[in-house]
Amino acid sequence: MGTISARVPDDLEEDLEAYLESERLDRSTAVRKLLAEGLDAWRRDRALEKLDAGEITFSRAAEIADMTVWEFSELARERNITWVGDEELESDLQDL
Repeated sequence: MGTISARVPDDLEEDLEAYLESERLDRSTAVRKLLAEGLDAWRRDRALEKLDAGEITFSRAAEIADMTVWEFSELARERNITWVGDEELESDLQDL
């Protein structure tokens, strides 16, 4: 397992301390958990943006987001992202 060091503003460190107490976690575990959650959100947002721009297929977007196609379809619906076009539909059906 790698090691990451970072300097953070005092107010962010205060928020982290409050999180540690609330979740009853040690600092290292809490930072790993928050980093993982942040990266998960980033992957989902990136996949939605690429899908909305027509850069990738729906199946590829679900893969980037690390979600099943069913989970990703719900997320896309919640964010009002339309992904069905003639070319994409045929490609996505073949992928399924």
